[in-house]
Amino acid sequence: MARVQPRPLSPSLPLPSDISGVHIWLILMKAHRALARHAEQSIVGLGFCFSDFAALEALLHKGPQPVTEIANRIGLTAGSMSIALDRLARRGLVRRYAHPTDRRNRIIRLTAAGRKLIERAFREHASVMEDIGKSLSNEERGVLIELLKRLGKHAEELMQRTGVATE
Repeated sequence: MARVQPRPLSPSLPLPSDISGVHIWLILMKAHRALARHAEQSIVGLGFCFSDFAALEALLHKGPQPVTEIANRIGLTAGSMSIALDRLARRGLVRRYAHPTDRRNRIIRLTAAGRKLIERAFREHASVMEDIGKSLSNEERGVLIELLKRLGKHAEELMQRTGVATE
């Protein structure tokens, strides 16, 4: 597949002197750390720890799910997921139900109180995160999203070709 020569995002943006793969990785890591700190501060400010917020957000946007699916989606071990769900269940935010085909697993659903709380919290968190994105135009956001997807997919493909396990 022939690569199309990318056009600059803006005539005022100079080409950086270092465009190496290592530099791309370093810039991504620094940006990720800054965004993650900002997100964590927003989530803690809403009264959640990150894992509880992530579990509730997954249930809000993906609907009822098995414990293992939520754990995989948000990057927790089964044990850590179980502890997080215990906290959320004690607060009356989620309920566990029998899995229809796997007696070892449970289906997790938001309660009405859980849905109300995470809908409000997610709106507030989304607003905080939107403030970060204001530094980019809509066109720049679109380009950034597509470039990051391409970079991520290519990294996954390389890992699969070399036999490295992926998530």
